[in-house]
Amino acid sequence: MDYFPFFFDLRQQPVLVVGGGQIALRKVRLLVQAGAIVRLISPECLAELEQLVSTNRGIWQKKAFAPADLEACCLVVCATDNAAVNKQVSALCKARYLPVNVVDNPDLCSIITPAIIDRSPILVAISSAGAAPVLARKLKQQLETLLPEQYGKFATFCGNLRDKVKRALPENQRRYFWEKLIAGPVENLVYQEKEDAAHEWVTTNLNVAQQSPALGEVYLVGAGPGAPDLLTLRALQLMQQADVVLYDRLVSDPIMERVRRDADRVYVGKRRAEHAVEQADINQMLVDLAKEGKRVLRLKGGDPFIFGRGGEEIELLTANNIPFEVVPGITAASGCAAYAGIPLTHRDHAQSVRFITGHLKADATNIRWPELVADDQTLVFYMSLQGLPAICEALIKHGKAASTPAALIEKGTTPDQKTYTGTLESLPQIARQESIQAPTLLIIGGVVALQPELQWYKRHN
Repeated sequence: MDYFPFFFDLRQQPVLVVGGGQIALRKVRLLVQAGAIVRLISPECLAELEQLVSTNRGIWQKKAFAPADLEACCLVVCATDNAAVNKQVSALCKARYLPVNVVDNPDLCSIITPAIIDRSPILVAISSAGAAPVLARKLKQQLETLLPEQYGKFATFCGNLRDKVKRALPENQRRYFWEKLIAGPVENLVYQEKEDAAHEWVTTNLNVAQQSPALGEVYLVGAGPGAPDLLTLRALQLMQQADVVLYDRLVSDPIMERVRRDADRVYVGKRRAEHAVEQADINQMLVDLAKEGKRVLRLKGGDPFIFGRGGEEIELLTANNIPFEVVPGITAASGCAAYAGIPLTHRDHAQSVRFITGHLKADATNIRWPELVADDQTLVFYMSLQGLPAICEALIKHGKAASTPAALIEKGTTPDQKTYTGTLESLPQIARQESIQAPTLLIIGGVVALQPELQWYKRHN
């Protein structure tokens, strides 16, 4: 994030503008719309600008800029074509920690002016951090078509209801009510100036909400293998809707940035032999939070039902009559293999795929190794880094050729992805030499031999 976005309340606030030409005129128009009281400093001034300032309780001082002019103002806008003046104003303001915008010169700014969509009290601000203003304007044009001109009127209607809703409903029910209101007929009723009907809808639904306490629900959502652009649309919708998020170690930071910002976040990640929260406790936490009336997002790396223990979680939810929804995610096998250029099936190499947990521990003997040695299948081992030597040794022992191609994909689908290829015989040594770190995915089979030719991710990233 190059800039932290703020909305600046300038009503009745003194703002200094240095410059008297067309650029200053454009900025002053915005400032007076925001209620600022403008003091203009410039030896010369356009007649239109002088009139705009004076009719909005501002003043034009016909003189050159001096450091003393920075007294008694909360914001400075420098809009001159004099490079020396621009640098002087910028340096003096920054030395005083006074916000300054030097028009069309981001390097001299401590704040910048975004492209604005005004549906007051709704405001949308778009910035390219000064890198591509034309692109920001294009995005503004696209968003303009999506927001009705009367959107501000509807926002004002909602704002006038806030105290009423706050008095009527406890905190955990208000968000449900607001979402129902926004999705319902009230918006169109307001646009059609049928506010009596809109208020009738509000009263009726507030009464219903008071008589029927909100029942919480749980969403088991697959976050995919790591790249945020591999999230499903439904996953993004629920990530913005949840009140509480329980998330795993494999859920990447860029994905967590898509979660609703005011949602409570609970880390329940697990590493080998190191569990932040035991699975039974996670299951019970989902039930307890839902019974409090909260919408709980259980966010898992990959897919909830592929080595994600989602089945165990919904068993307890079902036993407690908790409503739930399961949203599949792109599992690591699909995502990592695709980014590495390894097709999981191929007419010439593999007609089937097996997903196997590589977290062997004491149940290693439960893996039916003889079933895994056929050459016409691809083997995908999850959580396999620690058990890699044992996996390769067991497959060779049960008849799979030591020369069988194999690959380890580290941090798949992320900018840090690395793919290491070798054979069943050589891959454990490669892993030791390269100090490979989890998370990793192990792929074994003839399809791995296609990787050098098909590695899309390396060519395009």
